[in-house]
Amino acid sequence: MAKKLFVVFVTCLIVLAAVNVATAQDDQGDYQNCYKDCGKQCEYEGNGYTFCEMKCDANCAQLELKAKLSRMMQH
Repeated sequence: MAKKLFVVFVTCLIVLAAVNVATAQDDQGDYQNCYKDCGKQCEYEGNGYTFCEMKCDANCAQLELKAKLSRMMQH
């Protein structure tokens, strides 16, 4: 009985991990698109690479976190 319960538990963990990986890949695409657009705009405005990298990383990470939280609240 304990072995069956353990197998069910491990199976659930694997399924949850697979769902998280798929979600993380979608989020990564959103972050990359945001970062590219922000970087182009920032450099166009005449700012340096390091400034733009830090600014865009912070902004896009914040947007990514907001999106994750809103998805979690919907479920």
